[in-house]
Amino acid sequence: MEFEVGNETLALLGQSGCGKTMTLKCIAGIERPDEGEIILNNRVLFSSKKKINLLPQERKVGLLFQNYALFPNMTLEENIAIGVPKNTENKKEVIKEKIQAFSLEGLEKNYPHQLSGGQQQRTALARMLVNQPEILMFDEPFSALDEHLRWQMEQEIIKILKENQDSALYVSHNRDEVYRISDKIAIVHNGKIEEINHKIDLFNTPKNYNSAILTGCENISRAEKSGENKIKALDWNLDFVFQGEMRNIKHVGIHTHNIKITKDKNMENVFPLKLIDKIENRYFETLVLIGNGGKSPIYLELPFEEAIEYNIAENVLVEFNKEDLLPLI
Repeated sequence: MEFEVGNETLALLGQSGCGKTMTLKCIAGIERPDEGEIILNNRVLFSSKKKINLLPQERKVGLLFQNYALFPNMTLEENIAIGVPKNTENKKEVIKEKIQAFSLEGLEKNYPHQLSGGQQQRTALARMLVNQPEILMFDEPFSALDEHLRWQMEQEIIKILKENQDSALYVSHNRDEVYRISDKIAIVHNGKIEEINHKIDLFNTPKNYNSAILTGCENISRAEKSGENKIKALDWNLDFVFQGEMRNIKHVGIHTHNIKITKDKNMENVFPLKLIDKIENRYFETLVLIGNGGKSPIYLELPFEEAIEYNIAENVLVEFNKEDLLPLI
């Protein structure tokens, strides 16, 4: 796995077990890579060739674990204190400042089991930042929180990242969370980075199958070139006029919000699809459509007031704009 991160937040997005957490542990010095180099601000933290492997406490990195890794036999104050560098002057004042910054006043003598999930997380954040790390790393920090508290703590981390303006790595399998927090996203699959890009570009125009799946593209079909500027979507049994790079194409995708209903059957990439189901969401309705001879459904989003016009078993005339079709390798 190879990547660089500047003064930005890079998210590692991938399914469980793909190597995201292991990457953070290697950077932190908790795990030892088999080979390669880890360099932070021109300091070599690890090099298999040069036989360098700095201890975790020498690396100046901050890692927030899923379970916060607070010491159960230490108070809140003591847990923060253990992160303060030994040569720090006014150690008590530094700890007090962090306790105030994270609104933990009055809880100094409480043990982790006496703290709520949010208080535990803020304690872990305070301990991480008191060490003045050169890079911040977050490993699925909201996995143990309920939805309301998750949102609050997410805003807390976004605020911290904006204030520090340093390098940060954020690990998650939640695409919405990653989109809100990160600047760039790396798609991780089987221990390798398959694609890395700015979040807007990656979500709008993913380049490969795994990127499309992980960023939430609901409509994906196997595809092959069928002619000059034409591709066949095998799972939908549809032939598209296509605009874009067709070399090495294996799949074609399109976002649900980019499929349009039309009344002009003479336009290119317009097909009659059968409405087989309607799925009610919170703010819109999803039409489930299928082409003649198609094996997989196609999903289209409509506002409630528009979706009510269409009935199950009817044919709906649907347009796939060639500029919105995604060639996927």
